[in-house]
Amino acid sequence: MSVAIITGSAGLIGSEAAHFFASEGLDVVGIDNDMRAEYFGPEASTVHTRLRLEEELGHTYRHRSVDIRSTDEIDRLFGAHRGDISVIVHAAAQPSHDWAAGDPRTDFAVNAVGTQNLLEATRRYAPETPFIFTSTNKVYGARPNDLPLIELETRWELPEDHDYYGGIREDMSIDQTLHSVFGVSKVAADIMVQEYERYFGLNCATFRGGCLTGPNHAGAELHGFLAYLIKCAAIGRPYTIFGYKGKQVRDNIYSVDLISAFAEYWKRPTPGAVYNMGGGRFSHCSMKEAIALCEEITGRGMVVTYDDQNRTGDHMWWVSDTGRFQRDYPDWRQKYDVPRILEEMHEANRDRWLTLEEPAR
Repeated sequence: MSVAIITGSAGLIGSEAAHFFASEGLDVVGIDNDMRAEYFGPEASTVHTRLRLEEELGHTYRHRSVDIRSTDEIDRLFGAHRGDISVIVHAAAQPSHDWAAGDPRTDFAVNAVGTQNLLEATRRYAPETPFIFTSTNKVYGARPNDLPLIELETRWELPEDHDYYGGIREDMSIDQTLHSVFGVSKVAADIMVQEYERYFGLNCATFRGGCLTGPNHAGAELHGFLAYLIKCAAIGRPYTIFGYKGKQVRDNIYSVDLISAFAEYWKRPTPGAVYNMGGGRFSHCSMKEAIALCEEITGRGMVVTYDDQNRTGDHMWWVSDTGRFQRDYPDWRQKYDVPRILEEMHEANRDRWLTLEEPAR
């Protein structure tokens, strides 16, 4: 019996990974205790995704409501599957700048200590198994904001002759810059994953994601840019832009495209690799551009307010350079750009969102 252990299995990336590895003939052990509802409220709960996984995958999916902060629980789970674990995908996290500032202890415990617990269990029970970690571009802190950005009509942009115009590479420094509390907890986890490969020979890869998105994303105001934006557009909920004149740029990678990258690594691992992984120039937009797309897709104008105070550590411009990954895995290709992503999220969720429609203002 081959087993895939997936943390955050009822979340965006975890649920996509569960479907993929089940389709590859693996039994999936999903770890998710629905802390997203604790972070962002009941509307952000992932219970509906868990129930769908159990229905669609049947006996190939076994759900475990385990807290990754618990060393004992993680050790018992990994020990029960010793010898059968074929891949580990660690996608569980506290994902919000704003939430982290309100409870730094929980943020660090989930993101940093939880990751270390999983690494140690992997070292003890599955030392040769590929360990895929979903990190973030926030490990670079506010460093991207030092780039010589130019203000255009709908976005901030880099000069075309700049070294990072095609996207930011992994050689950008993470030192001597503001990170936010969330950024620090993810830096700690990111570096620990790398050190477990160096010290203990684990088969680890770190994927530093841009904006990860898709139909299964339980978007909330504090996290999940595109998912929450298209949801607000669909139900008539007011949306607040925080800072940078609404011209901040994000690259967005669809969950299916990200999991296809994970699959490439799983089939032919490159231990110790660190990859910037986002939509790149293929799939990116500014906040203003995304709002215009949402209005076009839903056929209704959005109620948008503006707060001049940007979020701590937020990027004015982020586009990933995925060249390192594409050199290691030349067959990998992205299929979904921002318009297609928004259309699919709207199509998949609009009937459910109708029950949340806001009263006219």
